[in-house]
Amino acid sequence: MDKAADIAKAAAALQHGGLVILPTETVYGLAADAGNARAVAAVYEAKGRPAFNPLIAHVADLATARRIAWFDDRAEQLAAAFWPGPMTLVLPIADETAVCDLARAGLDTVAVRAPAHPLAQALLAAFGGPLVAPSANRSGRPSPTTFADALDETGAAAAAALDGGPCVIGLESTVVSLLDAPRLLRPGAVTRAEIEAVIGPLMEAEADAKRSPGRLTRHYAPNLPLRLNVTEPRPDEVWLGFGAMGLPEPLNLSPVGDLAEAAAKLFAYLRAADRSTASGIAVAPIPDEGLGEAINDRLRRAAGFVG
Repeated sequence: MDKAADIAKAAAALQHGGLVILPTETVYGLAADAGNARAVAAVYEAKGRPAFNPLIAHVADLATARRIAWFDDRAEQLAAAFWPGPMTLVLPIADETAVCDLARAGLDTVAVRAPAHPLAQALLAAFGGPLVAPSANRSGRPSPTTFADALDETGAAAAAALDGGPCVIGLESTVVSLLDAPRLLRPGAVTRAEIEAVIGPLMEAEADAKRSPGRLTRHYAPNLPLRLNVTEPRPDEVWLGFGAMGLPEPLNLSPVGDLAEAAAKLFAYLRAADRSTASGIAVAPIPDEGLGEAINDRLRRAAGFVG
Protein backbone atom coordinates (compact mmCIF):
# COMPACT_ATOMS: atom_id res chain seq x y z
CA MET A 1 0.00 0.00 0.00
CA ASP A 2 1.44 3.35 -1.07
CA LYS A 3 0.38 5.65 1.77
CA ALA A 4 1.68 8.80 0.09
CA ALA A 5 -0.25 8.06 -3.11
CA ASP A 6 -3.39 7.22 -1.14
CA ILE A 7 -3.17 10.48 0.82
CA ALA A 8 -2.62 12.47 -2.40
CA LYS A 9 -5.66 10.79 -3.98
CA ALA A 10 -7.78 11.48 -0.91
CA ALA A 11 -6.68 15.14 -0.74
CA ALA A 12 -7.52 15.60 -4.42
CA ALA A 13 -10.96 14.05 -3.87
CA LEU A 14 -11.63 16.47 -1.01
CA GLN A 15 -10.52 19.46 -3.06
CA HIS A 16 -13.04 18.46 -5.73
CA GLY A 17 -15.89 18.18 -3.24
CA GLY A 18 -15.69 14.43 -2.69
CA LEU A 19 -15.97 12.44 0.53
CA VAL A 20 -13.22 10.34 2.11
CA ILE A 21 -13.26 7.52 4.69
CA LEU A 22 -10.75 8.75 7.29
CA PRO A 23 -9.23 6.91 10.26
CA THR A 24 -8.77 8.74 13.56
CA GLU A 25 -7.67 7.53 16.97
CA THR A 26 -11.32 7.66 18.11
CA VAL A 27 -13.49 6.23 15.29
CA TYR A 28 -13.50 6.24 11.48
CA GLY A 29 -14.91 9.42 9.97
CA LEU A 30 -16.54 10.42 6.69
CA ALA A 31 -14.57 13.52 5.76
CA ALA A 32 -15.38 16.51 3.56
CA ASP A 33 -14.15 20.06 3.01
CA ALA A 34 -15.61 21.99 5.97
CA GLY A 35 -16.02 25.13 3.87
CA ASN A 36 -17.81 23.47 0.95
CA ALA A 37 -21.55 23.45 1.67
CA ARG A 38 -22.33 20.99 -1.14
CA ALA A 39 -19.71 18.55 0.14
CA VAL A 40 -21.03 18.91 3.69
CA ALA A 41 -24.56 18.30 2.41
CA ALA A 42 -23.29 15.10 0.80
CA VAL A 43 -22.01 13.96 4.21
CA TYR A 44 -25.43 14.56 5.76
CA GLU A 45 -27.06 12.67 2.89
CA ALA A 46 -24.67 9.72 3.09
CA LYS A 47 -25.20 9.42 6.84
CA GLY A 48 -28.91 10.24 6.86
CA ARG A 49 -27.96 12.74 9.57
CA PRO A 50 -30.32 15.46 10.86
CA ALA A 51 -29.12 18.87 9.66
CA PHE A 52 -29.62 20.38 13.11
CA ASN A 53 -26.77 18.23 14.45
CA PRO A 54 -23.46 20.14 14.06
CA LEU A 55 -20.25 18.60 12.76
CA ILE A 56 -16.75 18.80 14.20
CA ALA A 57 -14.10 20.67 12.20
CA HIS A 58 -10.87 18.67 12.22
CA VAL A 59 -7.63 20.61 11.90
CA ALA A 60 -3.96 19.75 11.61
CA ASP A 61 -2.77 21.99 14.43
CA LEU A 62 -3.54 24.78 16.87
CA ALA A 63 -2.48 27.48 14.40
CA THR A 64 -5.19 26.35 11.97
CA ALA A 65 -7.73 26.14 14.79
CA ARG A 66 -6.99 29.72 15.84
CA ARG A 67 -7.89 30.90 12.34
CA ILE A 68 -11.40 29.44 12.49
CA ALA A 69 -12.29 29.86 16.19
CA TRP A 70 -11.72 32.40 18.97
CA PHE A 71 -9.46 30.90 21.65
CA ASP A 72 -9.44 32.21 25.21
CA ASP A 73 -6.95 31.19 27.90
CA ARG A 74 -8.97 28.11 28.85
CA ALA A 75 -9.08 26.90 25.25
CA GLU A 76 -5.34 27.45 24.90
CA GLN A 77 -4.72 25.45 28.07
CA LEU A 78 -6.89 22.51 26.98
CA ALA A 79 -5.37 22.44 23.49
CA ALA A 80 -1.88 22.48 24.99
CA ALA A 81 -2.77 19.63 27.32
CA PHE A 82 -4.73 17.34 24.99
CA TRP A 83 -4.01 18.15 21.33
CA PRO A 84 -3.48 16.37 19.10
CA GLY A 85 -5.93 13.94 20.63
CA PRO A 86 -9.55 13.06 21.45
CA MET A 87 -10.64 16.50 22.72
CA THR A 88 -13.15 18.76 20.91
CA LEU A 89 -13.64 22.38 21.92
CA VAL A 90 -16.82 24.35 21.20
CA LEU A 91 -15.83 27.98 20.66
CA PRO A 92 -17.12 31.16 18.99
CA ILE A 93 -16.65 31.03 15.22
CA ALA A 94 -13.94 33.33 13.84
CA ASP A 95 -14.04 32.51 10.11
CA GLU A 96 -17.50 31.55 8.86
CA THR A 97 -16.15 30.72 5.38
CA ALA A 98 -13.71 28.08 6.66
CA VAL A 99 -16.51 26.07 8.31
CA CYS A 100 -19.75 26.63 6.44
CA ASP A 101 -23.10 27.42 8.01
CA LEU A 102 -24.45 23.94 7.25
CA ALA A 103 -21.55 22.25 9.06
CA ARG A 104 -22.25 24.44 12.10
CA ALA A 105 -26.01 23.76 11.95
CA GLY A 106 -26.56 27.50 11.62
CA LEU A 107 -24.87 28.28 14.94
CA ASP A 108 -22.42 31.08 15.69
CA THR A 109 -20.03 28.55 17.22
CA VAL A 110 -17.75 25.82 15.90
CA ALA A 111 -16.64 22.48 17.34
CA VAL A 112 -12.97 21.92 16.57
CA ARG A 113 -10.30 19.34 17.31
CA ALA A 114 -6.87 18.17 16.13
CA PRO A 115 -6.87 14.36 15.74
CA ALA A 116 -3.80 12.35 16.67
CA HIS A 117 -3.94 9.57 14.06
CA PRO A 118 -0.96 9.87 11.68
CA LEU A 119 -3.08 9.31 8.55
CA ALA A 120 -5.58 11.95 9.67
CA GLN A 121 -2.70 14.33 10.34
CA ALA A 122 -1.16 13.59 6.94
CA LEU A 123 -4.42 14.15 5.07
CA LEU A 124 -5.17 17.39 6.93
CA ALA A 125 -1.70 18.66 6.08
CA ALA A 126 -2.07 17.67 2.43
CA PHE A 127 -5.53 19.22 2.16
CA GLY A 128 -4.48 22.41 3.91
CA GLY A 129 -7.70 23.32 5.72
CA PRO A 130 -10.37 22.08 8.14
CA LEU A 131 -12.35 18.93 7.41
CA VAL A 132 -15.65 17.82 8.86
CA ALA A 133 -15.41 14.13 9.65
CA PRO A 134 -18.38 12.74 11.58
CA SER A 135 -18.32 9.02 12.29
CA ALA A 136 -18.57 7.05 9.05
CA ASN A 137 -21.80 5.26 9.95
CA ARG A 138 -25.41 5.78 9.04
CA SER A 139 -26.87 8.22 11.55
CA GLY A 140 -27.84 6.62 14.84
CA ARG A 141 -25.85 3.44 14.20
CA PRO A 142 -22.78 2.33 16.18
CA SER A 143 -19.68 4.20 15.06
CA PRO A 144 -17.22 2.17 12.95
CA THR A 145 -13.88 1.40 14.58
CA THR A 146 -12.54 -0.79 11.77
CA PHE A 147 -11.93 -0.01 8.10
CA ALA A 148 -14.27 -2.82 7.01
CA ASP A 149 -17.17 -1.48 9.08
CA ALA A 150 -16.62 2.06 7.79
CA LEU A 151 -16.72 0.83 4.19
CA ASP A 152 -19.81 -1.23 4.92
CA GLU A 153 -21.66 1.78 6.36
CA THR A 154 -20.83 4.68 4.03
CA GLY A 155 -18.10 3.46 1.69
CA ALA A 156 -20.41 3.69 -1.33
CA ALA A 157 -20.54 7.48 -0.88
CA ALA A 158 -16.76 7.93 -0.62
CA ALA A 159 -14.45 8.88 -3.47
CA ALA A 160 -11.44 7.59 -1.52
CA ALA A 161 -10.76 5.62 1.65
CA LEU A 162 -7.76 5.36 3.98
CA ASP A 163 -7.17 2.18 5.99
CA GLY A 164 -5.62 3.06 9.33
CA GLY A 165 -6.28 -0.24 11.08
CA PRO A 166 -8.46 -0.62 14.18
CA CYS A 167 -9.09 2.60 16.10
CA VAL A 168 -7.04 2.75 19.29
CA ILE A 169 -9.60 4.54 21.48
CA GLY A 170 -12.90 3.44 19.96
CA LEU A 171 -15.12 6.21 21.41
CA GLU A 172 -15.81 9.62 19.93
CA SER A 173 -13.92 12.61 21.31
CA THR A 174 -14.68 14.39 24.55
CA VAL A 175 -16.56 17.65 23.81
CA VAL A 176 -16.16 20.71 26.04
CA SER A 177 -17.97 24.02 25.55
CA LEU A 178 -16.10 27.18 26.50
CA LEU A 179 -18.75 29.73 25.54
CA ASP A 180 -19.20 30.87 29.14
CA ALA A 181 -18.69 28.55 32.09
CA PRO A 182 -16.94 25.38 30.85
CA ARG A 183 -19.35 22.52 30.22
CA LEU A 184 -18.80 18.85 29.44
CA LEU A 185 -21.14 18.26 26.46
CA ARG A 186 -20.00 14.74 25.64
CA PRO A 187 -17.76 12.51 27.76
CA GLY A 188 -14.93 10.69 26.05
CA ALA A 189 -11.39 9.38 26.48
CA VAL A 190 -10.26 12.64 28.08
CA THR A 191 -12.06 12.32 31.38
CA ARG A 192 -13.89 14.89 33.48
CA ALA A 193 -11.18 14.69 36.14
CA GLU A 194 -8.40 15.31 33.60
CA ILE A 195 -10.19 18.38 32.22
CA GLU A 196 -10.95 19.81 35.66
CA ALA A 197 -7.27 19.40 36.60
CA VAL A 198 -6.46 21.89 33.82
CA ILE A 199 -9.30 24.48 33.89
CA GLY A 200 -11.28 23.81 37.06
CA PRO A 201 -14.87 22.60 37.62
CA LEU A 202 -17.18 21.76 34.72
CA MET A 203 -20.84 22.80 34.67
CA GLU A 204 -23.71 20.61 33.48
CA ALA A 205 -24.17 20.26 29.71
CA GLU A 206 -27.79 21.22 29.10
CA ALA A 207 -27.31 24.90 28.25
CA ASP A 208 -25.02 24.16 25.28
CA ALA A 209 -26.07 20.61 24.41
CA LYS A 210 -27.36 21.51 20.93
CA ARG A 211 -23.86 22.71 20.00
CA SER A 212 -22.37 19.22 20.26
CA PRO A 213 -22.70 16.17 18.02
CA GLY A 214 -23.73 12.87 19.57
CA ARG A 215 -26.41 14.39 21.82
CA LEU A 216 -29.48 12.79 20.25
CA THR A 217 -31.42 10.64 22.72
CA ARG A 218 -31.17 7.59 20.49
CA HIS A 219 -27.71 7.41 19.01
CA TYR A 220 -24.99 4.81 18.36
CA ALA A 221 -27.81 2.25 18.24
CA PRO A 222 -27.77 -1.33 16.94
CA ASN A 223 -30.91 -2.73 15.34
CA LEU A 224 -31.51 -5.16 18.21
CA PRO A 225 -32.96 -3.81 21.47
CA LEU A 226 -30.41 -3.16 24.17
CA ARG A 227 -30.68 -3.81 27.92
CA LEU A 228 -28.13 -2.30 30.30
CA ASN A 229 -26.70 -3.27 33.70
CA VAL A 230 -27.71 -6.89 33.19
CA THR A 231 -26.40 -9.54 35.58
CA GLU A 232 -28.45 -12.45 34.18
CA PRO A 233 -29.11 -12.31 30.43
CA ARG A 234 -32.10 -14.00 28.91
CA PRO A 235 -31.51 -17.19 26.91
CA ASP A 236 -32.33 -15.39 23.64
CA GLU A 237 -29.98 -12.42 24.24
CA VAL A 238 -26.37 -11.84 23.26
CA TRP A 239 -24.46 -10.83 26.37
CA LEU A 240 -21.72 -8.21 26.33
CA GLY A 241 -19.78 -8.97 29.46
CA PHE A 242 -17.30 -6.94 31.48
CA GLY A 243 -14.67 -8.28 33.86
CA ALA A 244 -15.50 -11.56 35.53
CA MET A 245 -19.19 -10.97 34.77
CA GLY A 246 -19.75 -12.48 31.36
CA LEU A 247 -16.94 -15.00 31.24
CA PRO A 248 -16.50 -17.25 29.34
CA GLU A 249 -18.69 -15.38 26.84
CA PRO A 250 -16.75 -14.48 23.66
CA LEU A 251 -18.09 -10.91 23.64
CA ASN A 252 -16.52 -9.72 26.87
CA LEU A 253 -15.58 -6.04 26.57
CA SER A 254 -12.66 -6.62 28.92
CA PRO A 255 -12.15 -9.87 30.82
CA VAL A 256 -9.76 -8.07 33.18
CA GLY A 257 -12.12 -5.13 33.76
CA ASP A 258 -10.03 -2.55 31.89
CA LEU A 259 -12.15 0.44 30.84
CA ALA A 260 -9.80 1.49 28.03
CA GLU A 261 -10.03 -1.99 26.51
CA ALA A 262 -13.82 -1.91 26.89
CA ALA A 263 -14.06 1.46 25.15
CA ALA A 264 -11.94 0.26 22.23
CA LYS A 265 -14.14 -2.82 21.75
CA LEU A 266 -17.56 -1.30 22.45
CA PHE A 267 -18.81 -0.40 18.97
CA ALA A 268 -17.23 -3.41 17.27
CA TYR A 269 -18.89 -5.75 19.79
CA LEU A 270 -22.26 -4.00 19.45
CA ARG A 271 -21.99 -4.57 15.70
CA ALA A 272 -20.99 -8.22 16.18
CA ALA A 273 -23.93 -8.79 18.52
CA ASP A 274 -26.26 -7.05 16.07
CA ARG A 275 -25.30 -9.55 13.35
CA SER A 276 -26.52 -12.47 15.47
CA THR A 277 -29.93 -14.16 15.34
CA ALA A 278 -30.66 -13.21 18.96
CA SER A 279 -33.70 -11.17 19.97
CA GLY A 280 -31.71 -8.58 21.91
CA ILE A 281 -28.42 -7.52 23.45
CA ALA A 282 -27.73 -7.48 27.19
CA VAL A 283 -24.79 -5.52 28.62
CA ALA A 284 -23.14 -6.19 31.96
CA PRO A 285 -22.75 -3.28 34.41
CA ILE A 286 -19.87 -0.91 33.59
CA PRO A 287 -18.38 1.21 36.39
CA ASP A 288 -19.47 4.84 35.92
CA GLU A 289 -16.11 6.40 36.75
CA GLY A 290 -13.28 7.74 34.60
CA LEU A 291 -13.65 6.44 31.06
CA GLY A 292 -16.71 4.49 32.23
CA GLU A 293 -18.69 7.75 32.15
CA ALA A 294 -18.17 7.93 28.38
CA ILE A 295 -18.90 4.23 27.84
CA ASN A 296 -22.16 4.45 29.77
CA ASP A 297 -23.14 7.62 27.91
CA ARG A 298 -22.84 5.75 24.60
CA LEU A 299 -24.70 2.72 25.96
CA ARG A 300 -27.60 4.80 27.30
CA ARG A 301 -27.99 6.53 23.94
CA ALA A 302 -27.71 3.21 22.10
CA ALA A 303 -30.52 1.90 24.32
CA GLY A 304 -32.62 4.98 23.51
CA PHE A 305 -32.49 6.95 26.71
CA VAL A 306 -30.21 9.22 28.72
CA GLY A 307 -30.10 10.02 32.37
